[in-house]
Amino acid sequence: MMKSLQNRSTTTKVLRMVVCSCNRLTHKDVEAAVADGATRPRDIYAARNCKAQCGNCVKGVVCLLREARLKHMKKAEVPAHMVPAAAGVALSA
Repeated sequence: MMKSLQNRSTTTKVLRMVVCSCNRLTHKDVEAAVADGATRPRDIYAARNCKAQCGNCVKGVVCLLREARLKHMKKAEVPAHMVPAAAGVALSA
């Protein structure tokens, strides 16, 4: 048993969660669309040239959209110590 565990590959698979089965929309598609400026579910579908079909995925898409937007906004935040002093007012350390 121990020998077989040691021989296993150490490569990591990238998993994609399918959000919409009708359009094969994954969470990575949602994240990519948000990074490209999507702010509404219809923007997510449009980024993949599709529309919601049965509608069962819309709540999940909205949830992932919100999470992805928050994640994207946090990445875009600039730490206070990196913001240049405005109007000649120096930032204190």
